[in-house]
Amino acid sequence: MTGTVRPLETESLRRRELYFFTLYRVFEAALLAFVAFSPFGVVVAELHEPIIARAASAIYLIASGVLLLSSRGSDMRIRRQAAIGMCLDIMAATTAMLTQVGGESGIALLLLFNVAACGLILSARASMGFAVIAAIAVLGEYLFNRLMIMDVSRPFAETLMFMVSYLAAVVFCQLLGRQMSASHALAEERGEQLANLAEVNELVIRRMRTGVLVVDGSHKVRLSNEAAWSLLGNPSPERRDLNDIAPTLHTSLWQWRQGRGEVPKSLTFTEGGPDVLPRFVPISLSDSLFLIFLDDSRIYSGRAEELTLSTLGRLSASIAHEIRNPLAAISYSAQLLDEADYLPDADRRLLEIIHTQCTRMNGIVENILGLARRERSQPESVELATFARQYVDDYRSSHPLETDILQAVCRQRPLMAMVDPQQLHQVLTVLVHNALTYGRLPGQPADVTVAVGKDPATSQPLIEVIDHGPGIPTAVVEHIFTPFYTTSAHGTGLGLYIARQLCEANQSSLEFMPVPGGGSCFRIRLTVGQPLLAPGPAIAAR
Repeated sequence: MTGTVRPLETESLRRRELYFFTLYRVFEAALLAFVAFSPFGVVVAELHEPIIARAASAIYLIASGVLLLSSRGSDMRIRRQAAIGMCLDIMAATTAMLTQVGGESGIALLLLFNVAACGLILSARASMGFAVIAAIAVLGEYLFNRLMIMDVSRPFAETLMFMVSYLAAVVFCQLLGRQMSASHALAEERGEQLANLAEVNELVIRRMRTGVLVVDGSHKVRLSNEAAWSLLGNPSPERRDLNDIAPTLHTSLWQWRQGRGEVPKSLTFTEGGPDVLPRFVPISLSDSLFLIFLDDSRIYSGRAEELTLSTLGRLSASIAHEIRNPLAAISYSAQLLDEADYLPDADRRLLEIIHTQCTRMNGIVENILGLARRERSQPESVELATFARQYVDDYRSSHPLETDILQAVCRQRPLMAMVDPQQLHQVLTVLVHNALTYGRLPGQPADVTVAVGKDPATSQPLIEVIDHGPGIPTAVVEHIFTPFYTTSAHGTGLGLYIARQLCEANQSSLEFMPVPGGGSCFRIRLTVGQPLLAPGPAIAAR
C-alpha cells in the first residue's frame, strides 16, 4: 500500500539517524572535554569542581566514541543504543551544569538537540519519557544551585523555557520522523514500481514482432530488440555500426535525415530474407538519437490476405447462393431432356457435358459456402478405428470406385480422440477425393489407404490418408494449403485450405508428408479423447 513503511527501510533510516546522532555526541563530548581540560576553558565557563568535571567529560568522550563505533545492528539494537546514549547525555549534561558556573544555558541548549534526535529514533513513549527526564534534570540543577549554592544569576523562566522546549521538540520530531519515514517508503515504493515498469517495458519491446533500433547521430546502434536483430540477419553482437550491419538501412536513414519528408522504401537485408519496411522517428530535436521501427512485410501480407479472404468469402457466399437456383434449374432441365426418346446421340452427348459441368459447378459452390460458413466445431469422443472403417464403407457405397482401391488400416484400437465427427468426415472426404483423383500413376488404378494409429513420440492419435501415386513436387508443396491455389484446370484451390481450417477448429493439425518410394501422405494429428465408460475391472474395483 502507498505510504506503508517497510521494516528494512525503517531500519536503514534509523541506522543513518543513529550515526549522525552519535557523531554529534562525540562533538558535544569533545567540547565539554575542551572546557574541562583546556586553559582556555575559563573563557566559556568557570569550574568550581574541576576534578569531577574532567573525569565526567573524559568518561563521556570515551563512551561517545564507543557508541559511534557500534552504531549498527538490528532495529532493536539501534533503539537500545539510542536509549543508552540518551541516558549518558542527560547524566553528562547534568554533571557539567553542576560542576560549572556560567555555561549552564549552553549545556542545556546542547541537550535540546539530543532530546530532539531521540524523538526521531525512539518510540513516542520512550522519547517523551527522556524529554521529561531531561526537563527534570534541568529543573533539579536549577533548584540545587538556587537552594544549595544560592546561585540566582539565571531566571527561572529560562529553565522553564528549556523544559517546554524539550517536550515540544520531542512532539515535533515524532511527527517529522513519521512523515519522513512515510515519504521515504513512498519514494522507495515508487522507485520499485518504476523499476518494475521499466523491466516490463524492456521485456515487451524485446518480445515485439516489430523490430526496434535506437541509433545515435553517428548511426551507432545503442539498443535493439530480438526481432530487429533477426530481421538484420543476426549479425555479431559486437558490430554496432549501422553502416557495417545494414548499409541500405544506413543510407535510407541518412536520406530521411536530409529530407525528413520522404517515405522510406522496403529493404532486404539478407539474401532470401523478407522485405522490411523501416520507419524513422527522431527522439531528440538535436538529432542525437533516432528510433527505427522495422516491420516484416509478411505480417502485413498475412493480415491483408486474411482481410481479403474474409471479404471474398462473404462476397463469394452471396454470389454462390444466387448461382445455386439457376444451376439447379439447368441441371433439372437437362435431366428432363435426357429422358426423351427422340434425342440423337450428339444431343445426348451435349446433355452429358451439361450434367457434368453442373455437378462440377455445384461442387465449387459447396466449397465456397463451406469457406464462408466456418461453423463452430462440436467435438466429442470418437473411436477412430470404428470411424475410419465406417467412413470407408460409406464412401464406397456412395462413390463407385470401379478398379480403384480404398481401404482402412487400423494399427491400434481402441483409439479415442476428441473431434467433431461431421467436420472430420468432411476433411477425410477432401483428402480421399484428392488422393483418388491425383494419386494415381498413368494407366494404373488408384490405391488409397486411410490409416489410424498413434504417434510413438507424443502418443497423439493420427489419421493418415496415403496414396502411391506420383507425389507432389517440392515447389508445389509450399502452396498446397494456400486458398485458391491449384494446379488443376478443374479445381478451386479451396479443398485443402478448408480441410486445414476445420482441423485447427478442432485443436488438430493437418500436414503433408512425402512417402518414400513415391506417393503422398496427409497426416491429421488429433487431440487425445477419453472413452465414455471405464473398463470393466476399473468399475468393479470401486
